[in-house]
Amino acid sequence: MKKIILFTLFLVSLISCKKESTKIEDSQPETDSVATTENSEPKAALAMFSPQQATELLGKKNDTLYITNFFATWCGPCVKEIPHFKNKIQELNGKPVKITFVSVDSKEDWNTKVPQFVDEQGIRNNTVLLDGQSLQGDFFAANFKKWDGGAIPFTYMRKGDKTDETLGMMSEEQLNEKINSLLK
Repeated sequence: MKKIILFTLFLVSLISCKKESTKIEDSQPETDSVATTENSEPKAALAMFSPQQATELLGKKNDTLYITNFFATWCGPCVKEIPHFKNKIQELNGKPVKITFVSVDSKEDWNTKVPQFVDEQGIRNNTVLLDGQSLQGDFFAANFKKWDGGAIPFTYMRKGDKTDETLGMMSEEQLNEKINSLLK
């Protein structure tokens, strides 16, 4: 009698497990190749800057405020301050302000980590690549008063002849103050 009860319980549990797995399989959404390819638009390639192109960007003197933030994907303080810059991009949209992120990651990461990072951060359209390892001391001496390339993040701002350099992470309040002082 015990064997019959145990066997019956075993069959019931087996049947109920099979029905549950069938329900799970049925509830999986069906996808086809059309549905999965609709959202995959080709992304614009990141521009690669030479040291000369970077110098030209940093040297622009007109009524536009140019904000250039040097960062790397592996730099914790860099990652923390990016949202502040993103907020300013949205806030100052349509005004004479251009914010550019310059990735100084190694070339090995240019086609893997950097594109993934800038897409996650939503800054692809504002990011350029610069081979930080190819920069010589004369690049820093020619473009900056404070920065020798030894640490990041570094932010350089220029409007006309007025400039501001910040080595290290900025809070949102600091960024706002610096931008407001240059926009006056």
